[in-house]
Amino acid sequence: MYSTSDAPAPDSVYANFKTIRRNGSVVAFEPGKISVAMSKAFLAVAGSQGATSARIRDQVAHLTEQVVSALMRRKPEGGAIHIEEIQDQVELALMRSGEHDVARAYVLYREERSRQRALRGEADVAHVINVVKANGERQLLDVAALKALIKSACAGLEADTDAEHILSETLKNLYDGVAEDEVNKSAIMAARAMIEKDPSYNLVTSRLLLNSIRLEILGEAVSQEDMAERYAEYFPGYIKRGVAAELLDEKLGEFDLERLGRALVASRDTQFGYLGLQTLYDRYFLHIDGQRIELPQAFYMRVAMGLALNEIDREARAIEFYNVLSTFDFMSSTPTLFNAGTRRSQLSSCYLTTIADDLDGIYEGIKENALLSKFAGGLGNDWTPVRAMGSHIKGTNGKSQGVVPFLKVVNDTAVAVNQGGKR
Repeated sequence: MYSTSDAPAPDSVYANFKTIRRNGSVVAFEPGKISVAMSKAFLAVAGSQGATSARIRDQVAHLTEQVVSALMRRKPEGGAIHIEEIQDQVELALMRSGEHDVARAYVLYREERSRQRALRGEADVAHVINVVKANGERQLLDVAALKALIKSACAGLEADTDAEHILSETLKNLYDGVAEDEVNKSAIMAARAMIEKDPSYNLVTSRLLLNSIRLEILGEAVSQEDMAERYAEYFPGYIKRGVAAELLDEKLGEFDLERLGRALVASRDTQFGYLGLQTLYDRYFLHIDGQRIELPQAFYMRVAMGLALNEIDREARAIEFYNVLSTFDFMSSTPTLFNAGTRRSQLSSCYLTTIADDLDGIYEGIKENALLSKFAGGLGNDWTPVRAMGSHIKGTNGKSQGVVPFLKVVNDTAVAVNQGGKR
């Protein structure tokens, strides 16, 4: 529960969350202030005697928890939340709980405060936003460029999407001194929140995520229209960088990289839905010290090159494989997507082994299972040859414990290896 007295300290639970005030300043996010505002709304209805009401205290605490939870769900990774968004959630919580009179008092309070600000000549969003670039340079937010980016993401979907609304929601969460990548994240979150309204926002969110990925990998924002040329320029350097970092097989550097770079089709980036692209980014794209180095079409070409390593005309075959992968006509299994073209080019999805009926065979099987699990292989063991529980063991004159203890070792080993080997 969150009340004025027992709200967690801002520098603990909510250290990653900030509140954007109407003048653009950024302050700590404090649930206690939400409780205070709601308490005032309840007292406006119940009168001063409500200050001692246990029911009101409990209801305020319960509703504050609901508001905070709703805000956290919208920004699970943290970030800045505009004061208007917080107040909107308070209104919504009061209405949903059936406290209609209290909600009305709260709305009237907001309207009165807005009227007073207007009389003082204060605009709700009249503040300057400076964006901090990766090199530390500060520059004014280019709202026109941000609007153009969002409109580009909505291209072809205008009938079902509202670029102006996405822009409005994005600007709500920006503040002076915001990092450049946070601007992109704000646009992504604004579009993602609208997916439930229309499926077309799924594609819009994916396209905005693409822009963020390009910024990380290319070091600058590049439009979809310019990517055909940029892919061809970027691809040879990407392969060389991956080889130098010992992520990619040295044989990939022997391909005609210029030819393969020209074969990349940038427009296929727009085929992704948001969840699919986010999954590729989180789990599949190669990275160096946490920074991704693969763009989507380069990823598919890298896999295709790994599959074509031993082909006679390997460039032609790589392009052929790339075309079926990148158009989603065919999709390789996860181990292939993880490992093709890398220094450990394990391509199979599943492995079947037979366990011999002796300690060497049993523990060799456990070792093989661990090594295969490390590189994303599924396992199947045939334990039929291993003697049954209670069977006589000639060497020790004892009785066999059966396969159950060993199966637990195999399972625990596979789990440990997979947890330690995540990309």
